[in-house]
Amino acid sequence: MAKPPKNAVSPARAENFPEWYQQVIRASDMAENAEDVRGCMVIKPWGYGLWENIQKHLDAMFKETGHKNAYFPLLIPVSYLEKEASHVEGFATECAVVTHHRLELKDGKMVPSGKLTEPYVIRPTSETIIGAAFARWVQSHRDLPLLINQWANVMRWEMRPRMFLRTAEFLWQEGHTAHATKEEAVAETKLMHGVYAKFLRDYLAIPSIPGEKSEAERFPGALNTYTVEAMVQDKKAIQAGTSHFLGQNFSKAAGIEFESKEGTRELAWTTSWGVSTRLIGTLIMAHGDDDGVIMPPRVAPTQVMIIPVAPKPEHEAPVFEACDKLAAELKAQQFHGENISVEVDKRDLGGGVKSWEWIKKGVPVRIEIGPRDLEKGTVAVTRRDRGPKDKDFLPNADVVAGISETLQSIQDALLSRALKFRQENTVEIDSMDAFQKFFAQEQSGFALVHWAGSAEDEDKLGKDLKVTVRCIPNDPKLRGDAGTCILTGNPAEGRVVFAKSY
Repeated sequence: MAKPPKNAVSPARAENFPEWYQQVIRASDMAENAEDVRGCMVIKPWGYGLWENIQKHLDAMFKETGHKNAYFPLLIPVSYLEKEASHVEGFATECAVVTHHRLELKDGKMVPSGKLTEPYVIRPTSETIIGAAFARWVQSHRDLPLLINQWANVMRWEMRPRMFLRTAEFLWQEGHTAHATKEEAVAETKLMHGVYAKFLRDYLAIPSIPGEKSEAERFPGALNTYTVEAMVQDKKAIQAGTSHFLGQNFSKAAGIEFESKEGTRELAWTTSWGVSTRLIGTLIMAHGDDDGVIMPPRVAPTQVMIIPVAPKPEHEAPVFEACDKLAAELKAQQFHGENISVEVDKRDLGGGVKSWEWIKKGVPVRIEIGPRDLEKGTVAVTRRDRGPKDKDFLPNADVVAGISETLQSIQDALLSRALKFRQENTVEIDSMDAFQKFFAQEQSGFALVHWAGSAEDEDKLGKDLKVTVRCIPNDPKLRGDAGTCILTGNPAEGRVVFAKSY
């Protein structure tokens, strides 16, 4: 095998975490900045394969809870946004606006022509236009609940882009539902909140802290916002998914009314919820190391990569044959009810070069087969959650029989490692002095703090220390008992999570 560099990715995480993140994306060939469209990205096949698996598994979870997919227009009339003032205010500075419907050639240049009667906004989110559709679809209590999800792209003009975390255009899903009662809508909001926490834990191997957002961090126009907050390796928080109870605000604006069982006209109660390609950035930052990405097996585009090692031309045929045979046997095995994804890398490249490429891409299991392995009846197996030189030489039959167990072991190890890291970097703080000292550190972590401050208080802390209330945790152990707010001295029902964030 080719001798690897000190680190396959440079700089190392400890040296410059933000730059490490950018270099990991490049080294793993997941995406690149769109050269001609500022703030956007090109998601390459390896990165899109990960998104497809995220989409596949989440979509199945949505359908298990009774939701159906639909699609709505990309362009939203400005008049729709004007109907919900607090909602549009939250997105106004990020909106991209379409004002013309054709181009004309003038003096050798294409210039906009045909001004629209009303401008359109490229959707930053779809509550308003979906609300208009719901107003047409909902007439009676028999039409409820209405449980809809959309897989789409959105645009929020971003001045400081970072691939997968903040780009002007990104991919996501947005769920939108309408209900006859407040209780049903609140239950729906919390149900999907739980779906996101389960998906992060069981598929992405990322432990999150589920909880409710503070007033200052609430989704524009929502009565309650619930979030799943993940800690990544520079100890910052990432909001990995949100679920919003919208009350009747959007129903009033859009006219979503129905005839109740008693014959009265009522406004529907609505929700919305979503996750995006930000999940990919979260995964990279949560699990990656100085050699690249580490893919959790349940979402990896390829779970097992077989690398033929043929030093001489006469070795190629028997080695390739052995690789193909092993691949077929592995593909017949199942992991969580699905056939295992296996590839054989037969490119005309050195085995070491290929091996390091798949290390950087984060394939969970690599298997190398060479002439000596054929003689011994064994193969070299390497797990991505361990060091690149940590190999097991195993008989083919043992590899096949144990592959599902190996993949689950990697999945469990990644979750355990991430949970341990978060626990080690979460502290309880009971004074403002300790709070300020904690967040004066470049890499601080999560602080559990008694808090009864206002949105204005939180905004001031955010400006001074670059911290926000990430959530009011659901977990009673994290929330703890009542206490005294570290800022105001007022009674606080329990602790909240403060952190620096992306």
